[in-house]
Amino acid sequence: MDSEAAQTPAHLLVQEHGLKRQLTERQLTMIAIGGAIGTGLFLGSGVAIQIAGPGVLFTYGLGAIIALIVTLALSEMAVLRPLAGSFGVHADEFLHPWAGFSVRYSYWLAQVIAIGSEVVAAAIYCQYWFPHVPQWIWIVVFSGTMVYVNSRTVARFGEFEYWFAMIKVVVIVAFLVVGLGLIFSGNRTVGLTFKELADRSKLLPHGWSGVWLASSLVMFSFLGVEIVAVTSGEAQDPGTVIPKAMKGTLARLVLFYLGAIFILVMVVPHAIIGIRESPFVTVFRAVRVPFAAALMNFVVLTAALSSMNTNLYLTSRMLFSLSRSGFAPRFLGIVSPTGAPRNALLASTGGLAAAIFMARFFPARAYLSMVGVALFGGVFAWMVILATHFAFRRRMPRSTIASLPLRLPLAPWTTGLALLLLIAITISSAWTVDMRPMAASAIPWLVAVTVFYWLWKRFWKRG
Repeated sequence: MDSEAAQTPAHLLVQEHGLKRQLTERQLTMIAIGGAIGTGLFLGSGVAIQIAGPGVLFTYGLGAIIALIVTLALSEMAVLRPLAGSFGVHADEFLHPWAGFSVRYSYWLAQVIAIGSEVVAAAIYCQYWFPHVPQWIWIVVFSGTMVYVNSRTVARFGEFEYWFAMIKVVVIVAFLVVGLGLIFSGNRTVGLTFKELADRSKLLPHGWSGVWLASSLVMFSFLGVEIVAVTSGEAQDPGTVIPKAMKGTLARLVLFYLGAIFILVMVVPHAIIGIRESPFVTVFRAVRVPFAAALMNFVVLTAALSSMNTNLYLTSRMLFSLSRSGFAPRFLGIVSPTGAPRNALLASTGGLAAAIFMARFFPARAYLSMVGVALFGGVFAWMVILATHFAFRRRMPRSTIASLPLRLPLAPWTTGLALLLLIAITISSAWTVDMRPMAASAIPWLVAVTVFYWLWKRFWKRG
């Protein structure tokens, strides 16, 4: 395909003025992996395993299918519209301004809260070495560091995140190799055996209902595949880079998630996995590998910080896009000489302040409470992406769709299937204690953002 950026309407390109296209394919892929592989896998997977038991393998399989559909649908639009506002701008153009407004603010707020959950998780990991140091101290230190990194040029941010994310990628690969060695050597604890995989009572101790109820937590693990589309506004040669980065990101996520969860349920009894520490650390404790637990704890710490770092990037670009579209104050769209929207970055640190408050007064519930509230915003973004894809396919000529380097098979049927599954998962989260904030926040969230949209359009929107 010829330069896809050239197909982007001129007024949308003007809105992105000031950002610098410096991110390479390898940086885009690793940024997305860094944002997606965080506490959802390293810490939240423990709660999912408690709910579903070993049957959580099916839950992660379902999550992978939904993530695949969302990724391919978004890739089609991102190649033709490589913008920092990404799916928010797509929704504005192909659906309705309310959709573009609401999804960007919802995603921004969800990621702001997610940043808080990641830094809380990082503080939990630090208690492995420093059990008497209050969590809020670690939160302050990590917050200041990540804000500084995001205030530099996007090229420096990309390179920092590439190597930061590489740590967990290397260790996950090593974990898979070691785990498979433990399974096939028989040197393991009393997790599942291959024979028990065929035993329904062992594989599904909480039945299929447990597998389904864990789906909301598992979806939190996969949220992040959309990051490549957001970074497309600062990507070199987006028409070539975006499809490759999206395919590479999703392939690695599916391998890492399904492989890691398989090893967890095969090596460690699901009954002893919890949230007081990462289940990955639990594995190494169980097999009594010297110093391995401390090393793994360091890795999951870097994973949380990497995800937090990427989410800060995402929130600043979403708020920047809202400002340039006239849906947020003008000063939030100002770009520094380095190409970073620093005002939008500083305005996106509210989750860090919330994390300090939660860690100070509710340390036992801080992580899950913040995840539950943030999750609806992320899932809502996926819903809007899928709804936008319906409209996108209707508007675009067949010749344009046929020329895309990456397409969603069987659309729009696959688009509709994923959308229905996401709606069902959101509703069913009301029956999962730890995820009830997700269901409880859905209607109030949509009402609030709709009222905000009306007020902004009526009284404050710049003409």
